Amino acid sequence: MAEYHLQPIAQTNENVESLTPLSPSPEGWVTCVLADFDAFLQDHASAEKKASGMALSMVSHYPDQPALVQAMVDLAVEELNHYKEVMRLLMTRQISPAADRKDPYVTRLNKLVRKDAAFFLLDRLLVGAIVERRGAERFSLVADHVADPDLKKFYAAIAKSEDRHWHLFIQLARDLCSHLPVDSRFCELAELENTLVKELPLRAALH
Repeated sequence: MAEYHLQPIAQTNENVESLTPLSPSPEGWVTCVLADFDAFLQDHASAEKKASGMALSMVSHYPDQPALVQAMVDLAVEELNHYKEVMRLLMTRQISPAADRKDPYVTRLNKLVRKDAAFFLLDRLLVGAIVERRGAERFSLVADHVADPDLKKFYAAIAKSEDRHWHLFIQLARDLCSHLPVDSRFCELAELENTLVKELPLRAALH
């Protein structure tokens, strides 16, 4: 197993106590994952690759925002490092990576992003925060329930990274969109996400 150098992004000190809390994932989700862990690893690899690409797309869209560019470049590198580590797990198990598929969870959340330029950046950052927050919760569940001690350590490290990431997105939203109601918009989106998680079918995938 590779070493876990997964923490280049520093923890922010954002106050998130007033934000809508995360509802727990359905009880059957982690059971579904453990029943087909190879498929979960394939999906996890794809998710990390997509996350890196999303961060780089933010750089392309907002080259005039130096704080955002620096944060997204760092994030892209970290997510790509996660991808490398998951690919290492797949190769160790002699599992081929799966073709990328549309993620119904992310697709539904992205439809909530308002296209108006006045709100587009805010909503992209907040959807990013919500996706990372859910990822932190689910990777933590995997760490708590998987039997292999190396996988426990790996997924605990990944969960901590995702937790830092969602706080980073909140910080960026508050800094770059301070003229907008950042926290209330997050709470609105979080309520919708909590409902969405209950509606989607369970599968051996991150979402």
